[in-house]
Amino acid sequence: MGNAAPGERNSITDVPGVLVGHHHVLDRDATLGSGAATGCTVVRVPGGAVAAVDVRGGGPGTRETDLLDPMNTVRQIDAILLTGGSAFGLAAADGVMRWLEENGAGIVMDPSDPSRVVPIVPGAVIFDLPVGAWDIRPTAEFGYRAAAAADIDFARGSVGAGVGARAGSIKGGVGTASVALGEGAAAGITVAALVVANPVGSVFDPRTGLPWGCGTDGPDFFDLRPPSAERLAAANALPVKGTVLNTTIGVVATDAPLDPAGCKRVATTAHDGLARAIRPAHSPLDGDTLFAIATGTAEEGTDLPLPPAFPADLLVLDEICTAAAVCVERAVVDAIRSARSVAGIPAYRDLLGV
Repeated sequence: MGNAAPGERNSITDVPGVLVGHHHVLDRDATLGSGAATGCTVVRVPGGAVAAVDVRGGGPGTRETDLLDPMNTVRQIDAILLTGGSAFGLAAADGVMRWLEENGAGIVMDPSDPSRVVPIVPGAVIFDLPVGAWDIRPTAEFGYRAAAAADIDFARGSVGAGVGARAGSIKGGVGTASVALGEGAAAGITVAALVVANPVGSVFDPRTGLPWGCGTDGPDFFDLRPPSAERLAAANALPVKGTVLNTTIGVVATDAPLDPAGCKRVATTAHDGLARAIRPAHSPLDGDTLFAIATGTAEEGTDLPLPPAFPADLLVLDEICTAAAVCVERAVVDAIRSARSVAGIPAYRDLLGV
């Protein structure tokens, strides 16, 4: 993709109107089975955004995904929850809703009383219960604090929903990336992704030690070099991930004025980025889920010659979809490079270098 230069922060918050907040608990001496090591991440969109979702994994844990079907009535969301804690972690969405209600965000249900709102907060979970104590997982208070913390700048790696994440045999985490489209039908539009990488599949090539997600851009783009033979042998000797449940989840965002069907296509195509960066992806042991949101703050050029049977924004949507997959691929690489060891799970930076 020739015009896939990163945005200013190389972050999902390069899309105007998108904010990200984390809340987690992490004990320095946490182990597999003891201590606190879990959290949640909230993508908040003040004023709301059009949204869709594509659930590809065989073991998903989700909330409000039926609402996002383009056939259904509600056409925008206020925030998206990405959380640890497996199905228990969905309780964090209650706290996100409480913060939004307190701040007047949501669908106004009574025109005479704008305080009567119903915030729309879809969500998805990763399975991180074996990391730290099984019974310590995100609660409504986690969601409230993450929503309150949402900002343009946010941490990456072993934070928020990524604290207890494992990416195959190594530490997973939160990663992000953006593309500022500078030419073509979608010139001036920004596309970005935030991913919580917790797959059962491998995230690096056992032959080279380089992340699979370097495949599109090449290792030089990430300033990566193959590790030594000794480091590679040590990484390849790590035991495979032993849990039956896993999952990579995330949000793709754009400032293009897409409708729900367009967002659905972006969410679908964005999964190509997971398939490039994780092997295997979309397994029966994963609940891989990607949301797509469109803030609509950018102008879209739809004066391109197309047969009348086609949508006016078809060529724009095509370029956004291509960029979405690239952003997801890059965000997975960012997640594993930014992660630090938790509960004895080795990090890529320690094993193979950054």
